[in-house]
Amino acid sequence: MTTTTAPTAPTGGRLRWWLTDSWNMTRRELARLARRPAQVALGLGFGVMMLVMFAYFIGGGMVVAGGGDYKEFLVPGMLVLTMAFGLEATMTAVTQDLQKGVLDRFRSMPMAPSTVLVGRSVADMLESVVALLFMIGAGLLIGWRWHGSYTSALAAVGLLFLLRFAMLWCGIWLGLIVGRPELVMAVQILVWPIAFSSGVFASPESMPGWLGALAEWNPMTASATAVRDLFGNPGVTGESWAAEHAVLLAVVWPLALLAVVFPMAAARFRGLSR
Repeated sequence: MTTTTAPTAPTGGRLRWWLTDSWNMTRRELARLARRPAQVALGLGFGVMMLVMFAYFIGGGMVVAGGGDYKEFLVPGMLVLTMAFGLEATMTAVTQDLQKGVLDRFRSMPMAPSTVLVGRSVADMLESVVALLFMIGAGLLIGWRWHGSYTSALAAVGLLFLLRFAMLWCGIWLGLIVGRPELVMAVQILVWPIAFSSGVFASPESMPGWLGALAEWNPMTASATAVRDLFGNPGVTGESWAAEHAVLLAVVWPLALLAVVFPMAAARFRGLSR
């Protein structure tokens, strides 16, 4: 007769077990990316294509409020856009796992369910590091430079990753809600108007009054303005409270978003298959 024994935690206790499972989930996500180099290259290339289009096709007619080179205005905005649009990749991966029953399979295994989401988060953040370095390299090639200190530049990078982390959890929550990859397109359609009604591509001062006021409070505007300030690039010169406290808002908006979507995503994940 065969005797089945329950799995036991490795030496070091539950924390080590949890860390091991989390790393295994991260490796699984990274391996999946490695098997799809074309998809990764397409994602990286899309951002560069947008950067080139706005820098060379449209940038010649753009005037930066307060003066300055449009490329130096544009690149920090594109870095913000790259971090924000990571939501779509996260959402797509979650819906694919959900539709294929992979999440239910993992939840039935002798492992902490939370490690599934932790692995998803770590892998997506590592992918965002590559995407950010790629976009910074592309920006340097077209003539963008930062003029602040290394400390300020690192602070700008920190704000970008904070935004990505918040959008990552938005992607997890939305992916668990919609459940099907084909519905990701509906969210993509909504994301673009939010990006264009921000200070990513143009200053809110150049927009009609009501739209400019709305754009000033757009979270993407706060991150773009703060990153421009920290990189020493030309930015928004408005005198509104939002423009003068962009760095503060670039921290508060992602944290507020996390405070809302993180518990909702966790609750939705716990409620799967009930």
